[in-house]
Amino acid sequence: MKKLLLLLNEMEQHSMHYDKVHTSTSHAIVGWHIQHSLLVITQIVTRLKKSDPEVYKWKFNLARTFVYLSGRIPRGKGKAPETVIPQGEINSIQISAGVLEARKLIDEISALHPNNYIKHPYFGDLNVKQVKTFLLLHTHHHLKIIKDILKQ
Repeated sequence: MKKLLLLLNEMEQHSMHYDKVHTSTSHAIVGWHIQHSLLVITQIVTRLKKSDPEVYKWKFNLARTFVYLSGRIPRGKGKAPETVIPQGEINSIQISAGVLEARKLIDEISALHPNNYIKHPYFGDLNVKQVKTFLLLHTHHHLKIIKDILKQ
């Protein structure tokens, strides 16, 4: 999870620009992308910890296979569930607190059973290994959007 922590550190460095936006790249501000990524990490790890590894069953999923093999999430193709859409005002203090929580939860992943899992809306059931890959891809996806916003 070292790579994910490095991406999180890089994302945190951009938090000072939380209010920047470039509508041809994204209609959301930089802070929204950071906060969304933090919500995804915290909610996924929280759900992983509560899951029953005895229930997990692997199933083929074409969308997951495509994204995992390509190593990238296409822009504008998915819609985030309401639970991971940031609500209310976003500021640097809120982002810093979210980063601390995400780091703590990321550290807890290694203690989980390999078949703890989550149900992903597009990719189906993801076990711990698949979740690690998803979190890397998802965080990197939003970091690229942030960098594109800040380039403008």
